Amino acid sequence: MCLTLVEIQPDWLSLPVNWCFSNWVKHPPLLAFLDIGLTSNLLYNRPQSAKSVLVPKKTNSKEKNSKSNSKNRKKSRSKDGRRSVSGSASKPATGSSTTGLRTSRRDPRLGRQADKLAPQDRPRVNVRSERGNVQGFGPSDVSTGKRGVENLASAQAIATPHANIPNKVSFVEIDENHDGQRLDNFLITHLKGVPKAHIYRIIRKGEIRVNKGRVKQTTRLKQGDSLRIPPIRLSERSLDGLDGQKYSFLGKLILFEDDALLIINKPCGMAVHAGSGITVGVIEALRAYRSDLKYIELVHRLDRETSGVLVLAKKASALKILHNDFKTNSLKNPRLDKRYLTLVKGPWLNGTRRITKALNTDARRHGERYVVVDPNGRYASSIVTPKSVSDIASLVEVKLLTGRTHQVRVHALSENHPVAGDQKYGDQEFNRKMKSQGLSRLFLHAAKLTFFHPVTEKSTTIEASLPSELTSVLTNLSIEFN
Repeated sequence: MCLTLVEIQPDWLSLPVNWCFSNWVKHPPLLAFLDIGLTSNLLYNRPQSAKSVLVPKKTNSKEKNSKSNSKNRKKSRSKDGRRSVSGSASKPATGSSTTGLRTSRRDPRLGRQADKLAPQDRPRVNVRSERGNVQGFGPSDVSTGKRGVENLASAQAIATPHANIPNKVSFVEIDENHDGQRLDNFLITHLKGVPKAHIYRIIRKGEIRVNKGRVKQTTRLKQGDSLRIPPIRLSERSLDGLDGQKYSFLGKLILFEDDALLIINKPCGMAVHAGSGITVGVIEALRAYRSDLKYIELVHRLDRETSGVLVLAKKASALKILHNDFKTNSLKNPRLDKRYLTLVKGPWLNGTRRITKALNTDARRHGERYVVVDPNGRYASSIVTPKSVSDIASLVEVKLLTGRTHQVRVHALSENHPVAGDQKYGDQEFNRKMKSQGLSRLFLHAAKLTFFHPVTEKSTTIEASLPSELTSVLTNLSIEFN
């Protein structure tokens, strides 16, 4: 029996062996090969760039039915658990390569994704015989053309790994641009498209190592650190399948843009990044819409229900400088001036107040994050100034001296003035009254941000006016606003 060596192409990694051969190659003896027991195997995306499998070449019916051949087709299992072919069929001719002759077992996480491909989207198969000749099975080699390849996009969407996602252990040396950055934030940036839940899981399991040691998600990276990243395999749909034009509305929300920064008026209801139950956030949408940008990252975050000024960096150097400004901002070192407009319950009395109450941002209620005032929590300070006061509600401006999670909402609640439309910390009866006045969202808006530009060092102020759905509520309540 002669043997044919089939080289597995990168285009069809992850595709079932029997699917590839039975649908692509008009080669009857291949069916006998499949009987060996490899029909459930998948050519999974392992670290090797290519794999090979041995395929019996055409033989006459007498040879195929002979007892000697059937005895030689025995299953054997290698030390690592993968099946291989033993007997005469597994011994290539002298001089032929035996590298990568095993096929990996089927990964149950993949299911039958490849079976869903349309015939025109199926990948091209190259068959290399021991004599060195190459036979191509595509549109030019099949008379009907139905089994050829006109477009590899669908096949690559399933089989080709994302460029930033390692399929083997990799090591990253931290450079000066990422010095001082939190580990989880670095990984979210470095492993674009990997779900946050997956990133936090591999950190907890100790698969992420810094200088060979286990670390926490809050660990600050230092220049020169060696970061170990384990192999990451995903069975999700293509990570590059977003339609940028679907998010073209973000172009109309740009407040400021230059070579270093992009600042938008974030709409309410859109998360800043993908997460649990959220497939697309502002950052993912902008990367799809603004494909011309080689680099774009979030400088800070806003709650999903909050609208207003959101800053993104177009350079790593600008991101590092602004991250430090947001971290070290205080009255003694005023690097930022963040102002929010919010509508709170009842009349706000006694003018401007400074609220300094530590917050426990790790507290949980019914399994969800629920920030509470806690003397043992993290330091948090806000300055609240009333803009317009009525017996029912008051429009106030909040200047944040720190940037804790849900700080405005929890500080307002601690003063018995919950924010209108707040379903988590608010007063439900007050929320119903506000709903009758046309309020259908959280009344919290990042109205103004003043900062030092990371390149020019000039003081820069960006303002975002109240959206119409909020101004209409103020009009209905006869509350004045500028």
